[in-house]
Amino acid sequence: MRLCPLLLQLLALWGAHPSAAARSLSLGGSWRIRSGNGSLELPGEVPGCVHIALFQRNLIQDPYYRFNDLNYRWISLDNWTYSKEFQIPFEISKWQKVNLVFEGVDTVAKVLLNNVLIGKTNNMFKRYSFDITQVVRPRNSIELHFQSPVLYAEQQSRAHTLYEVPPNCPPNVQKGECHVNFIRKEQCSFSWDWGPSFPTQGIWKDVRIEAYNICHLNYFTFSPVYDNHAQGWNLEIESSFDVVSSKPVSGQVIVEIPKLQTQQTYSIELQPGERIVKLFVKINKNITVETWWPHGHGSQTGYNMTVLFKLNKGLNIKKSAKVYFRTVELIQEPIEGSPGLSFYFKINGVPIFLKGSNWIPADSFQDRVTSDLLATLLQSAVDANMNVLRVWGGGIYERDEFYELCDELGIMVWQDFMFACALYPTDQDFMDSVRTEVAHQIRRLKSHPSIIIWSGNNENEAALMMNWYSIDFQHLHTYIKDYVKLYVKNIREVILAGDKTRPFITSSPTNGAKSVAEGWLSANPYDKHFGDVHFYDYTSDCWNWNIFPKARFASEYGYQSWPSFSTLEKVSSKEDWSYKSRFSLHRQHHENGNNEMLLQAGLHFKLPQSTDPLRAFKDTIYLTQVMQAQCVKTETEFYRRSRSEIVAGEGHTMGALYWQLNDIWQAPSWASLEYGGKWKMLHYFARHFFAPLLPVGFEDKGVFFVYGVSDLHSDCSVTLTVRVHAWSSLEPLCSHRTRHLVMKAGEAIVLYQERISELLRRCGNCTRQSCVVSFYLSADSKLWSPTNYHFLSSLKEAVGLHKAHITAIISQQEDTFVFDLETSAVAPFVWLDVGSIPGRFSDNGFLMTEKTRTILFYPWGSTSKSELEQSFHVTSLTDIY
Repeated sequence: MRLCPLLLQLLALWGAHPSAAARSLSLGGSWRIRSGNGSLELPGEVPGCVHIALFQRNLIQDPYYRFNDLNYRWISLDNWTYSKEFQIPFEISKWQKVNLVFEGVDTVAKVLLNNVLIGKTNNMFKRYSFDITQVVRPRNSIELHFQSPVLYAEQQSRAHTLYEVPPNCPPNVQKGECHVNFIRKEQCSFSWDWGPSFPTQGIWKDVRIEAYNICHLNYFTFSPVYDNHAQGWNLEIESSFDVVSSKPVSGQVIVEIPKLQTQQTYSIELQPGERIVKLFVKINKNITVETWWPHGHGSQTGYNMTVLFKLNKGLNIKKSAKVYFRTVELIQEPIEGSPGLSFYFKINGVPIFLKGSNWIPADSFQDRVTSDLLATLLQSAVDANMNVLRVWGGGIYERDEFYELCDELGIMVWQDFMFACALYPTDQDFMDSVRTEVAHQIRRLKSHPSIIIWSGNNENEAALMMNWYSIDFQHLHTYIKDYVKLYVKNIREVILAGDKTRPFITSSPTNGAKSVAEGWLSANPYDKHFGDVHFYDYTSDCWNWNIFPKARFASEYGYQSWPSFSTLEKVSSKEDWSYKSRFSLHRQHHENGNNEMLLQAGLHFKLPQSTDPLRAFKDTIYLTQVMQAQCVKTETEFYRRSRSEIVAGEGHTMGALYWQLNDIWQAPSWASLEYGGKWKMLHYFARHFFAPLLPVGFEDKGVFFVYGVSDLHSDCSVTLTVRVHAWSSLEPLCSHRTRHLVMKAGEAIVLYQERISELLRRCGNCTRQSCVVSFYLSADSKLWSPTNYHFLSSLKEAVGLHKAHITAIISQQEDTFVFDLETSAVAPFVWLDVGSIPGRFSDNGFLMTEKTRTILFYPWGSTSKSELEQSFHVTSLTDIY
């Protein structure tokens, strides 16, 4: 459902009531684009941007190819002009009001219609509507004169003379542009530690002419609200009208939700000018309302609603929308046995453990983000058993379609406002722009049940209080005052006025209620006893769960890896295919990132030794993905098993959102989905470690524990099977099956514990180096959980591992392909790859301890068995040893 103002359709009879009609004319499609000095002119599409227009006309290469992020800096530094000539297909003189509406302009521009300046833009996230009644003609010319966002940001920074607003520039390794905090634009378009610098210019959303008489619906939004006292649902509807009639406009509003047997009629009278109409709809209490649930917890039931405004002079305006009903609470309350407060979400009164990741823009160029790509990425999140994504504050407020898909798929959204890793100015123009931006986004998005929290920014509380930017202590009070002014006195104030149905926090990470009590900024925003935490540690051993914070909620954590060779190959040349090539160093935007990956991998794996440079490069890529998957697995399982316990005053963890879900280009990053959507090994691991019922194994002081973790809403009886395999044999050495155990709903409990020494003795005198442990939960002989495993030593110390020869026979069953695998030896981290053929396997990156295994491949497009056979390649850890 689109909450931004939609194109009004002609619902009145033209002949009988010509004055009651409204007309809309899209100005999307073909425009002309020219450079600042006029030396370059070309066609360009709207919505779109300059970079892609140049690429589509073969004037530049793919911006992502090799070093083009540097080669094409000139595009962002130029001042481009968009122009178009158009005719109005209706008689313009018959309309009382004509507006020019931009849903999104990127970013700083002067707008001229028929050579008359009608307005300016300077905020990518605002909707602009300009009154052109006195300027528009039957034949028109329109121009948008853009200013380089890089130069504009620099000018704004120079004009702020009272004190610096850091950071001035990104780290050199990011190869980015400066002063991004001085422009209301996608912050990561100036570069980030996982992305390139492409500060775009263009008209990135819909643009249209709207002509109307009498009155016009500017926007329409609503919020379902549960009345605890009356034990029933209500619907609050808000509509904004521009009444251009000189006399009041009266009529009726009819609200219908057929499946809830709800129909209510209201009388309204609109005085001339801008008018807000608020309606309060009581839902029929005799009908059971099915609530919206996150994925894995119930259905995503929605109800069709129509709202008909029947106004005098024959003016009818009809709106249709999908209404979802759900409640959300952020619970911050004392926990027995622990100082501090809890931090978890209840949906429809049920505590929910949030399992998911962080979403960044799917491309630097939004005109390359297709509906199919969005659907692929979001479906991949659901397929990995995720129930939440955090829309990170350095990107964009996503398009309507994104939130519609999240509603339908049951993906909860933690919605940041677009402020990240910086301090910001608080002059009046900046504040006014932000208030308009926030009000618009709240109206546009608040009816989506998927959005469960508003968050003011990404990491800015931590940046200020942990002094990331080495600010002079004597100026700290000024920066604190600015922080409170922006996020509390402005953003929070606008949110509370526009939406009282969701919690709001000023930042992530934050101490939540404790930060509020400390004047909105905590002395230690990383306190594990409050709020959410971000945690990164690339040098400590990630197999050691003791390094991870036993926090209330982990909203960011992760490790880097490289994307697959088939993804890199598209944007590189043969000379780039080395881990230490100029290309590999250029693509790495995180300081020392390539070395950190090898350092972490080297703790437990032998590094590739091939003398063939290409083979060594591919093996290294593979090993970084193995390392990333295993590290994030260990950390996520630690958070999941910490949900029900307090140890030394810490625990009750109720959320695990690793950084990050998707990639913005083809480069090393923390993502589990490569640019375009291909699953990394981590994403296959996520499908297991986010399973609704999961056994988690770990060691503590020589004792092996298995916890059972349940996200189910009811108790279940399970048995735990623990097996020990020798690396040298495909037959298990021993197997132990427990009695029936009761897994409590929504809890994590100890199911099994045994000293490692006793376990190894009992299983044929294994050693740590020669054996591996696997385990799974089942009920009534039916497998319930994924099979998990625990390494008893580093794999570089493994004894008995033989090179595994793995073969596959591929067959087809309707739209699915079947891979029947056979191995000659135990094989860790078996990786099946079909190159660039889009799709995913049912499992991948697995430990193969049995001689045969069947894996399915689900293609995302049309492909053939022969294509798969030609592209198929299998790798295991034994191939690089």
